[in-house]
Amino acid sequence: MDLHEYQAKELLARFGVPVPLGQVASTEEEARQAAEQLGGERWVVKAQIHAGGRGKAGGILTASTHDEVAQAAGRLLGNRLVTLQTGPGGKVVSRVYIEPAVAVARELYAAFVLDRAAERVCVMASSSGGTEVEDRAHDDPGALRKEVVEPAVGLQAFQARELAFGLGLRGAQIRTATQTLLGAYRAFRDLDATLIEFNPLAVTEAGDVVVLDAKMSIDDNALFRQPALRELRDATQEDARETEAVRHGLSYIGLDGSIGCIVNGAGLAMATMDLIKHAGGEPANFLDIGGGASPERVATAFTLVVSDPQVKAVLVNIFAGINRCDWVATGIVEAARKVGLNVPLVVRLAGTHVEEGRRILKESGIAVEVAAELAEAASLVVTAAGAAVAG
Repeated sequence: MDLHEYQAKELLARFGVPVPLGQVASTEEEARQAAEQLGGERWVVKAQIHAGGRGKAGGILTASTHDEVAQAAGRLLGNRLVTLQTGPGGKVVSRVYIEPAVAVARELYAAFVLDRAAERVCVMASSSGGTEVEDRAHDDPGALRKEVVEPAVGLQAFQARELAFGLGLRGAQIRTATQTLLGAYRAFRDLDATLIEFNPLAVTEAGDVVVLDAKMSIDDNALFRQPALRELRDATQEDARETEAVRHGLSYIGLDGSIGCIVNGAGLAMATMDLIKHAGGEPANFLDIGGGASPERVATAFTLVVSDPQVKAVLVNIFAGINRCDWVATGIVEAARKVGLNVPLVVRLAGTHVEEGRRILKESGIAVEVAAELAEAASLVVTAAGAAVAG
């Protein structure tokens, strides 16, 4: 679950991370009042969407008067902001965040991520932050300093200090940066985060170290023990299909191709998409029905997948261990009749009650091709999708 910048900063401030004062607004008048209450002579008006690259896309504006703050908010609110991370559809701006402008002397970068290879939290820092940090890290990987955290003891002060020295900081800046990194680590650990990113972590012209922008993501699987954080979810920023799938306890991922995929298990999903691409196709999505799927659950999954207008053909690939092929087949038939299936359907079933499942499909009267092997199924669905696109 991604958080907005203003939400992340509010949480991080509780852990001692230095962030500028700010207020969120959802109308022009609220933005004007925020600037008046915050004080100062210049302000930054930031679009609050779940994506980076806002500055380059015109989602971060500056203002020198209260009227200009309101005007900047009016330019952003209600409009769809397209950045390199949103995709061509962009995201609608429903809130802006107002902060007094800060005179920046240097832009730094810091992030906390999960290093899956090391099975540890990894802290990364760079003396070059800002909008081009990804390109600079790609061109010069050595510029990105890393500290891997031993989970039994957590991030140690000496590790944070080494990162701070690596950022080229001096004197009191070292102490502030060390406290910032230690506080952010505590937030990462205590709030079950999967990402915390500061870009920029800035040194102001006055010599202070402050987090000007913060990105934070929470592990969805840990939300059951973070009830307060669940309230921060902004469903308007998420893929509506994914939100609907979550409501039914299903895992849905939207992609850019033309073939809808219904599978059970993440590993089988990866294998299915690999074979589709090997056969020359592109997945439009995949939906994991999980284990023990009832016919009703399968029907819901099927409806979600075919509701995507990009889908030109559907592949159902089930290896039934806990699941039952006959239940899956019953769900497919129910859903196909309910939604009036108008795209080609290929089904590959294997495992528990497979013969009964194939019999149900065969006698259902719906248009379906049943494949015995996954490679055959992938080839059939790619051909069908290609014909549908060409036709």
